[in-house]
Amino acid sequence: MAARIRLTKHHGLGNDFLVALTSRTPGVESIASAAVARRWCDRHRGIGADGLIVGIDDGPGDADASGVASDVAMRLFNADGSEAEISGNGIRCLAQAWSLAHERPEIEGLRIRTAGGMRLLDLRTTTDPAVADVTVDMGAVSPGPEAPPSLCAIADEHVGSGSVGNPHVVVQVARAAQLDALDVAGLGAPADAAVPGGANIHFMVVEDRGAIRLRHWERGAGITDACGSGATVAAVLAHRWGLVDDRVRVDMPGGAAVVEVGATNRLIGPSAHVADIEVTA
Repeated sequence: MAARIRLTKHHGLGNDFLVALTSRTPGVESIASAAVARRWCDRHRGIGADGLIVGIDDGPGDADASGVASDVAMRLFNADGSEAEISGNGIRCLAQAWSLAHERPEIEGLRIRTAGGMRLLDLRTTTDPAVADVTVDMGAVSPGPEAPPSLCAIADEHVGSGSVGNPHVVVQVARAAQLDALDVAGLGAPADAAVPGGANIHFMVVEDRGAIRLRHWERGAGITDACGSGATVAAVLAHRWGLVDDRVRVDMPGGAAVVEVGATNRLIGPSAHVADIEVTA
């Protein structure tokens, strides 16, 4: 007999996700798979999304490798069925879905366990009942993969990489017009493929000491409107290069997030609840 799955759909600045919670559909973690993610995320034959997130409610004994207990565990499938360690936009969407399911519209210190480590989140309501303002402690930015030569060749200024649990390469160009003219898919797809295990590729221009602008190619999803983990890494690298201050607005095609750079880095941005959906698996 086919199982009925309750999903919610959310987006963080246009980067959209389907979220399935074990609190809404017990056992959904055993149903979710690469094939299911591809089917549901297909924008022409399915529901459509950049990824599928499964939120698994943790019990009192559940913890990460350091022994810190968590409220919910995150498993993330990209639209192509591959799995990712973390998503800065996706984790905000999961937090909003969890808060709605548990009737807790405002939360301080929600603990989400990811394959990239534990993350702490704060949720606040906004004037729009469908939108939550979410702050994520993204942790420190560690070294990332080696940048492919094809990207080093087009960098006008800096090129670098970093990781917040998932890998990113950031390429800085000098002028906004150059950023607008870039063939993001033509450059991003082969660069992603050239990195063992793949990487998210970001093209950046610095607007002023308080702002950068990005365009993205995301591993497993392609061109997206926003990338929260990429925004974090790009802001931190720009800060290390001496280009920006420690509070950075990150402008992306889908809108703006804020990154507060420090020993641990905070990503601040919205999550919007789009719809409640029921599907058969």
